Amino acid sequence: MTGLKLVEGYMPIQMLGEMGLQALLFIFIFYLLDKKMGIKVNKLLQATLLFVYSILYFRYRIYPPIPFSVRAIYATMTLIGIFMWVSSTEEAWQDFRRPIIAVADATTGAAKMIRTVVIILLPFLVGFMGYNSMKPNVDEPIELRTVHPAPPASTKVHGKTFVLQTAQSPFRVDNDGKYSDKVQNTYIDGNPWDEKAPPYLQYVREGGQIFFQNCHWCHGDNLNGRGMFAFAFNPIPANFTDPGTIAQLQETFVFWRVAKGGLNLPREGFPWASVMPPWEQHLTTDEIWKVILFEYWHTGYYPRTWD
Repeated sequence: MTGLKLVEGYMPIQMLGEMGLQALLFIFIFYLLDKKMGIKVNKLLQATLLFVYSILYFRYRIYPPIPFSVRAIYATMTLIGIFMWVSSTEEAWQDFRRPIIAVADATTGAAKMIRTVVIILLPFLVGFMGYNSMKPNVDEPIELRTVHPAPPASTKVHGKTFVLQTAQSPFRVDNDGKYSDKVQNTYIDGNPWDEKAPPYLQYVREGGQIFFQNCHWCHGDNLNGRGMFAFAFNPIPANFTDPGTIAQLQETFVFWRVAKGGLNLPREGFPWASVMPPWEQHLTTDEIWKVILFEYWHTGYYPRTWD
């Protein structure tokens, strides 16, 4: 499904517009099957296929990935739209409800068996959902903190001030040495350890060397937050492979977090928000940018941009 991740920073109206055009294409295909080929597809099946496609679309088409809560909102809106479509005419509504009524009124055959299975399973499903919602929670209390606290307007590292809204990584460059926030799309399948690799991948290689010298002890060999020291901390180190971390952040935000570490977080990031040391005390500015470059390259994500 990774090949479907083509939408980069779509605004909601653009995403809904594309989804609407594809829904119209679905309806047109069903129309052709019915009118031109004589293949009648029941409205219930049409609606089911369209809804399943929308779920897959929101899960795999949108990039950066959107949280489950937002996907649930979009899925609900899609479900309302589908219901309005199948009930737009009396003929369509009757076609939609016909198989449901057939199962409900069946006295013999497969329809009766389906009804029996539904009648048996439905109480168990409702009971299971009720049990899950009512059972006591034995998890530790949630800490009242902000995982990604608001960054300052600027930060000073090694005597140089970086304005976070305008600063850029000096190593995210194309073959001509020019800055490009999409350069990773070109070189994601390259080999950074090839001595003839383009400049971008050579910087990735240097960042990888820095990461495995300093960072993998906590963030793990696979950048999944499962390093050998990870479980000594609460919360454990960030999992960069999770789409809720660096995939949702600007590169300058990550630069600020790495440079300043946990000790210099604003108050909203506490209590005990991070044990990461302020890496500006151990790494140069260039080394910090390179290790961030490696983290994005290794996970396959690229930074969010202000636009």
